[in-house]
Amino acid sequence: MSTYLPTIRQLQYLVALHEHGHFGRAADASFVSQSTLSAGIRELETLLDVTLVERSRRVVRFTPLGHQVVEKAHALLRQAEDLSDLVRAAGQPLTGTLRMSVIPTIAPFLLPRLLPRLRKDRPELELFLREETSSDAVESLHHGRVDCVLLALPFSTGEVEQALIGKDRFFVAYPGDEPRDLPEEIRPETIEDGRLLLLEDGHCLKEHALAACNRPELRAATSMIGTSLHTLVQMVDNGLGVTMLPEMALEAGILKGTKVIARPLDAPAATRDIALIWRKNSPRQADFLLLADELRAGQAQIRRGA
Repeated sequence: MSTYLPTIRQLQYLVALHEHGHFGRAADASFVSQSTLSAGIRELETLLDVTLVERSRRVVRFTPLGHQVVEKAHALLRQAEDLSDLVRAAGQPLTGTLRMSVIPTIAPFLLPRLLPRLRKDRPELELFLREETSSDAVESLHHGRVDCVLLALPFSTGEVEQALIGKDRFFVAYPGDEPRDLPEEIRPETIEDGRLLLLEDGHCLKEHALAACNRPELRAATSMIGTSLHTLVQMVDNGLGVTMLPEMALEAGILKGTKVIARPLDAPAATRDIALIWRKNSPRQADFLLLADELRAGQAQIRRGA
């Protein structure tokens, strides 16, 4: 058995460098100086008597063994997190530090109205938030960078536990000067080819919207995309087409200051499921279930207009 073992800090530095591909950015993410991070990785290489990272003035390249060590490091860091979580879970429920990723089509609409209530009801909870696309958020969860993720389903999440927060209905948004009278609900077949504006790839809302319409030809007919729901609303307001918006965005006032008109989509799958997910067998499952209850209660309060 080796007398000396890698430290958690050294493994964290290595994982950060692998994630960011740059010593400066990895150091910033680790809240240390670049020299400290570089020295920690060199100490790890010296300890293991191997080269994990090939350094040049422009490129950081991991060796094949370096990639393998990073994968092992991820597993060890997750176990270290679980150890800390186990101890934390033995104390007061839903207290201490909790790191949560939230997708961009939820974060700006739900959190500003939920967080004040959560801070009031759970003053001992320190909630750190990351806004990431669904794929990046799920990767962060499985690599131990966050403890839980608030996202929309269906989405491929791997082996996780989940708690449903609520359903979020889709609406079709039209320019305010739409020449024809709009019905109270919009059937998918009435959406004209080439008029539907969607989010860029990487946002699960795009796939959910297309699935709700159940018209594969709409994907091929899409000529314009937006980087955010706010961008799409401005495009619609300027008469460039129509788009799909989740109900929570409308409740948050995304149409304020525009002439855009929104009508609910009349289709069997015209909703997405908002859910909180976390790693299977996490010792903090009770905390996540309590957090889901808080999010659920907060959303219900918003729906009541309280």
